[in-house]
Amino acid sequence: MNDLAASTVPALIELDDTDYAIIELLRADGRMPYRAIARELGVTEATVRARVRRLEESNTMRVVAVTDIEAAGYDMLLAIGVQVENRSPEAVARDLAAIPEVFSVNVVVGTHDVEILVVAEDQTALDELISQQLAGTPGVRRLTPALALDVLKNQPDWVPLHDPA
Repeated sequence: MNDLAASTVPALIELDDTDYAIIELLRADGRMPYRAIARELGVTEATVRARVRRLEESNTMRVVAVTDIEAAGYDMLLAIGVQVENRSPEAVARDLAAIPEVFSVNVVVGTHDVEILVVAEDQTALDELISQQLAGTPGVRRLTPALALDVLKNQPDWVPLHDPA
């Protein structure tokens, strides 16, 4: 690996109690001001700013905005299993990912070849999405939709933080 490539690869960092506390506070409120975090933890605002920068630059943490689907005007959320034929699952998945109402696409092993999460404004939009756009995608053999009745947790950019202590 050349020096330029080596310098762009984030280094693994060790986290301490302050890092974990900052992460937990930002999980609760991703817009929490650094000053409020500093006050809560009894450290300086400069310390919080430096720690957050270090966590982001090392790809340990990212603070991202997540859209509330209901606030965005979508009343329906569906998980849909997709069986594929005459094309690779990866190619079909790429085509499905280009549809704006599709917000998660996974190539999987199991009953289906691809699993997607989609949103729809209403029943009419859902019918058009499934019967025209999704079913009309080359390589789609069968769609198995499951309508979400109650969303208990939806955190697409969240992963559990493993505390090695």
